[in-house]
Amino acid sequence: MTTESHSVRPVRGLVASVVFVAMLLAALSIWTAIPLTWIYIGSKVSHTQFPSTGPYFVVAAGIIVSVLLIAWLIGRLNRLYIQITGTNRLAPMRAPWLRSMRDTSPRAGSTTVVEAVLMGSVLLAAFCLTVWFFFLAGSPIPNQ
Repeated sequence: MTTESHSVRPVRGLVASVVFVAMLLAALSIWTAIPLTWIYIGSKVSHTQFPSTGPYFVVAAGIIVSVLLIAWLIGRLNRLYIQITGTNRLAPMRAPWLRSMRDTSPRAGSTTVVEAVLMGSVLLAAFCLTVWFFFLAGSPIPNQ
């Protein structure tokens, strides 16, 4: 039975990693895929370049509903992560030579998985926006 538990641990770790990446992609879609998709849908709903409030309402309502659905999905994935790992906290990553004798017990204020996912998605979205703004967007000032 000892060999069975050792063979299950790597699989659980892999499944937990896949769930974590799925949570990260879902959180990143809040800043990227959802707004862009609903803006595209709003542009297809409008028949002129000067739309009335209808397409704007479609975009706003679609974004709100989609974000709520993604938040629900992240919550479900978090519950699945807790079932797989038994905890919702991330282990502190500290090199063994930097640990003190008091670091044997887990800290009470460690980061949860959902916090890490949302912080990571915000930082990644801010990085992508910065790269786009400074390197890809071009100048709004016309060349003369």
